[in-house]
Amino acid sequence: MFTGTDLVQFFQENAALAVFLTVAVGFWIGKFRYKSFSLGTVTSVLLVGVLVGQMKIEIPEPAKTLFFLMFLFAVGYAVGPQFFRGLRKDGLPQVAFAVVVCLLCLGSVWLCALVMGYDAAQAAGLMAGSQTMSAVLGVATDTIREMPNLKNLDLSTMPVVYAVTYIYGTAGSAWLLGTLGPRLLGGVNKVKAAARELESRMGEDVSAQPGFNPAVRAIVFRAFSADNEWFAPGRTVREFEENMRKQGKRIFVERLRQQGKIRDVTPKTMLYRGDEIVVSGRREFVIEEEDWIGAEIVDEELVNFNVEKLSVVVGRKEASGMCIRELLKSDFMHGVMIRSITRTGVKIPVFGGGRLDTGDRIELIGLRQDVDRAAARLGFGDPATEKSSMTLAGLGIVLGGLIFGWILVTRIGSIPLSLTVSGGVLIAGLVCGWLRAKRPNLGGIPEPAVWFMNNVGLNVFIAIVGISTGPTFIRGFQEVGWSLFIVGAVATSLPLISGIFIGKYLFKFNDALTLGCCSGARTTTAALGAVEETLESTVPAMGYTITYAIGNTLLIIWGVVIVLLVG
Repeated sequence: MFTGTDLVQFFQENAALAVFLTVAVGFWIGKFRYKSFSLGTVTSVLLVGVLVGQMKIEIPEPAKTLFFLMFLFAVGYAVGPQFFRGLRKDGLPQVAFAVVVCLLCLGSVWLCALVMGYDAAQAAGLMAGSQTMSAVLGVATDTIREMPNLKNLDLSTMPVVYAVTYIYGTAGSAWLLGTLGPRLLGGVNKVKAAARELESRMGEDVSAQPGFNPAVRAIVFRAFSADNEWFAPGRTVREFEENMRKQGKRIFVERLRQQGKIRDVTPKTMLYRGDEIVVSGRREFVIEEEDWIGAEIVDEELVNFNVEKLSVVVGRKEASGMCIRELLKSDFMHGVMIRSITRTGVKIPVFGGGRLDTGDRIELIGLRQDVDRAAARLGFGDPATEKSSMTLAGLGIVLGGLIFGWILVTRIGSIPLSLTVSGGVLIAGLVCGWLRAKRPNLGGIPEPAVWFMNNVGLNVFIAIVGISTGPTFIRGFQEVGWSLFIVGAVATSLPLISGIFIGKYLFKFNDALTLGCCSGARTTTAALGAVEETLESTVPAMGYTITYAIGNTLLIIWGVVIVLLVG
């Protein structure tokens, strides 16, 4: 008969199972919501880890470091192209704004830590929780251990401060930017008008929008009999498509039955009255053409061909910065539709006046030869694959940690100053992500694998932190006191409220973009979602990507800086 003591002993002897139990239960709890409030996965995993840690389970330190470095590399890899893209001239205003907001985040935490008399561990926990940057826990821990005067510092309060302040850091940021933010900028209706004004300047949405119902397809292929007298003298495919373009419609001829034979077409292919043609385009365009072209026909053989949907990464110099409207007019985009554009993991609106960035992931739809041609001119096709380049990831992690954690180290007296191994791995991820967008032959890491490294790496690290500090968690909470929640709210709110006014009056951003930039600089996706919901627009996402890449990098590095400032 098994007893509770036997179970505790089992988990003590099999610590890895305790970690998996913590992650599993934490992910399950993290998905629950009450109205707009949710603990989130990371906080849930930490609190479950604290409970599991009451069994006094010992986990070797290298296990925590392994998953943390994997997480940091994935963070850098995901935002690398956008990080370096932001350093160009047209991205510098958003970069500067993100730097200012991140400095305000550091300053508010430092001020609160000084007023409350927090030590370096508590200040790092406040930075991690109030600014929702979990990676600060690992970076700050590494820094504390390298400083001779802090080696004996009690680290048990760090996750306590983090857990308490993270709740408002997430939910409070979403409320501040999604609800209070528009009011600070003059009211919800005013900011909505600013979003619509920017949308009108950027042009219409030229993406192939997917429908909720599978029967309502984004791109349709329909067969018609070319009965109109316009075809009588003979018209080229190019003439037909130019005629459609003058009417504001992107419609392409994909296939042709002429004199009983099915043919593929080129722009010079002749069309005659009585030919049967297959045309493609956005649904609202194609369904209008029956009366003009001729009667729609049912010909299974004619329309029986494969259409490819391919994810393409923008990597070519001539494609980066290209206007979407001009892109669609390019010869190599003939027959190709854009379904969506994703930038640093966030889908951005596909306005005609928008521009491509290096590292953008574009989903193209069209015939295989057309899509492949467009992919070669934009960058490279990145079809779904199960394989990852572990050479790129492994060497990147090793070299980043080696260079920034060992070689590039300076000292002030006995205090070593460096970005630590953790910071080096983050920078290595940035460089590798950027190189991948420029040099596809280096190999890459598929998006599902990046998600795994990011989310599982972080949450396993957090689970181990929770389990390791579980026995001292209550004592640590008693040390920092109940006032911690209010301190965290102040540290969270000051940079965001200041950022709203700085974006409006100093940088003179569009009001909707200002809220997106604030969300990005603070790397809070929940806030971006709240802003978009309030404004009923995806415009704020245009200010999120560059600022997110900068904020994600600086806020992690602040884990080193806050320890140096307080320690």
